[in-house]
Amino acid sequence: MEFCEKLRELRKIRGLTQEELAEILYVSRTAVSKWESGRGYPSIDSLKEISNYFSVTIDDLLSAEKLIFIAEKENQTNIDNICQMLFGFTDLFSVIFIVFPLYPKNIDNYIFSVNLFEYTETSEFNLTVYWIMFILLILTGIFKLLLTHFRIGKLQKSLTACSVIINILAVIILALAGETYPVTVAFLLLLAKGFLFIRQTKSGF
Repeated sequence: MEFCEKLRELRKIRGLTQEELAEILYVSRTAVSKWESGRGYPSIDSLKEISNYFSVTIDDLLSAEKLIFIAEKENQTNIDNICQMLFGFTDLFSVIFIVFPLYPKNIDNYIFSVNLFEYTETSEFNLTVYWIMFILLILTGIFKLLLTHFRIGKLQKSLTACSVIINILAVIILALAGETYPVTVAFLLLLAKGFLFIRQTKSGF
């Protein structure tokens, strides 16, 4: 007997609806419906709750192969979430471009380092482009962290692509403008994103 059939049978023996079982297990009714229709499996924690509530062992609910599959999938999901969080924090680090003294300013023939608020040694067009790029990266990081926190995966790939594209453009534009320190920081952030992307790919995502 498959897990979906076992769960459905156990629920009916207790005289519970899917919604009532969902409340007991602290999951959504949709999750219970998904499990009972064979379209998915519970997490390890949910399996423990099911096992305790119905007084059955996890081995009675699932075969060893299925249990290993769920554990591996959960591990991959956890790794993916960590990478997504780190990706978001990497984009948030773009605030460095705004508040850190990375830009040169000539005062009485002395070169001082200033932040973007005080930077006047480039054209208004360049400044506008810088502000747009850095703000977009920060916003991308914020949205990525929010989506990861609430486990919303639909827009993650699009946000990752946008983040990488903006970062590449930042490297190119800052390099062409001769912004030595900002382009170095932008390149390092791009390398960090590349590492995270490779790590996710190796995890099967």
